[in-house]
Amino acid sequence: MTDTVLDRFLRYVVIDTQSDPASDSQPSTEKQKDLGRVLVTELLALGLTDAHLDEHGNVYATIPSNTARDVPVICFCSHMDTAPDFTGTNVKPQLVRNYQGGDITLTGDTSQVIRVASHPQLKNQIGNDIVTTDGTTLLGADDKAGVAEIMTAAAHLMANPDIRHGTIKILFTTDEEIGRGADKVDLEKLGARFAYTLDGSTVGEIENETFSADGVAIEITGVAMHPGYAKGKMENAIKAASDIVARLPRDIAPETTDGRQGFIHPVDISGSMESARLQLIIRDFTEVGLEEKEELLEKITQEVMATYPGSNHTLTVRHQYRNMRQVLDRHPEIMDNLEEAVRRVGLEPVRHSIRGGTDGSRLSFMGLPCPNIYTGGHAYHSPLEWVSVQDMEKAVETIVALVRVWEERAA
Repeated sequence: MTDTVLDRFLRYVVIDTQSDPASDSQPSTEKQKDLGRVLVTELLALGLTDAHLDEHGNVYATIPSNTARDVPVICFCSHMDTAPDFTGTNVKPQLVRNYQGGDITLTGDTSQVIRVASHPQLKNQIGNDIVTTDGTTLLGADDKAGVAEIMTAAAHLMANPDIRHGTIKILFTTDEEIGRGADKVDLEKLGARFAYTLDGSTVGEIENETFSADGVAIEITGVAMHPGYAKGKMENAIKAASDIVARLPRDIAPETTDGRQGFIHPVDISGSMESARLQLIIRDFTEVGLEEKEELLEKITQEVMATYPGSNHTLTVRHQYRNMRQVLDRHPEIMDNLEEAVRRVGLEPVRHSIRGGTDGSRLSFMGLPCPNIYTGGHAYHSPLEWVSVQDMEKAVETIVALVRVWEERAA
């Protein structure tokens, strides 16, 4: 068994670990444990004697401190599951060596083309080696690139005891892609003070901010009536739900916003003439912005339902996650040390905001402040997903540099 980051990555991506939002169990799919068991075996072989898989599929392990300094215990975390958006079964990774520019046509489905025009980061990859899919599945770089990078960094640290560091915890989670990655993490057992997820994208970009997020469910009960005798009587719940969607402002939708702009996004509509259910997600970087969008949605709903006087509705807001910057700003050393590590590996750190969430969002509010580090992957959740081998190697270097920084700056 070889242990380069590429070797590890290619081993991991062929293991199907797709999570299932329709399942109530954790992990949502037992096959996620298949990768977990492989990782535990490899961690034990590296000498991490406490490596184990818990009943929820989470993997825990410890690299012991080798310094006399009082270094805070830090954790590196990635998730093992892949997204349900596109199939992760029978992944056939393809390696494009010494990429020389131009579009990449995928071999298993030639209609799938990674175009430079749509993936401008390819312009920075000349001479690098790129891993793609064959076009029939997603790749799973989200987040098996992060898993491979943490594993490779762990192997390097265990093989090089001259690199001084404090106690390092390793955590691999399940079900991150369906919003449950931190649900069953035992923080007391983990025993870390600070953490970093390896779940980002472009090298150099480090993320200390996520969306704040809520989910909304609108339940509508209409007035059912035989359509032949419905004049002046029927109130079709499907039409009421559709009217609400039609009234949503187009300029605060995912397809019309970027940067720090939030949105209201309908994700599911179902039902019949008698009853219908509309599900939406609301995202913003601030609590105020989130509340404004929820108030707007409630106003639209009330105005629409006023035109259906015989019908009734309920609108329920469900808390999902909050912007982790609220926590991270109270611990500036976490990002300061990360920025120093990024500079040490020859990159210029760029603080970036995630238009989404990570395990770090939940972990931060559970008491484990946790920003996000790049992995080198791109075009996640799609058959056009790709990752640069050299960028994965740079992420490994960053982990090693970061543990050095924490040790050097400790008392």
